[in-house]
Amino acid sequence: MALRVISGTAGGLRLEVPKGVEIRPALDRVKGAIFSSLGEWIVDKRVLDLYAGTGSLGIEALSRGAREATFVDLANACCRAIRHNLLKTGFHGEVVEADALRFLARDQRQHDIVFASPPYEKHELLLDQHPLLSSVASRLAPQGCFIWEFFRRNRIEHPGPWKVRWQRRTGETVVVMMELEG
Repeated sequence: MALRVISGTAGGLRLEVPKGVEIRPALDRVKGAIFSSLGEWIVDKRVLDLYAGTGSLGIEALSRGAREATFVDLANACCRAIRHNLLKTGFHGEVVEADALRFLARDQRQHDIVFASPPYEKHELLLDQHPLLSSVASRLAPQGCFIWEFFRRNRIEHPGPWKVRWQRRTGETVVVMMELEG
């Protein structure tokens, strides 16, 4: 599977995909939708890439001017691939081998943008009470946004303190951009 940085200072560089691990990297059109909606707002922001896989979302953010990125993935092979991809692109980032929810519980920093692309089961779920919503809320900086990818038959109806800014469907995946109300 060919995966690349689509724009910015590292635009066009191919990223390593870990072998032996099932991942679902963001397609170019998904990344394009996400980053075109973020626009120049991403410049100088602190990014957290959960379930990072190849690190493509965080690296794309760095390529477009984000100040720093933290990558979290439970799989050692993914963390190795992210470190390789950071070296290849010339970017620096913190790579943490950990469960995303456990990381959020102990991390004390505030992040401007949180990406989450967790593994998902292919059946219908209501995600309004998903633990990511409360865990990310406590780590999101004021005026920050949470960008979450999930299976197309999952849905969000009343996500508590979250407001959906936009939602896009691409194939089997739905991408939703959310912000905290108030």
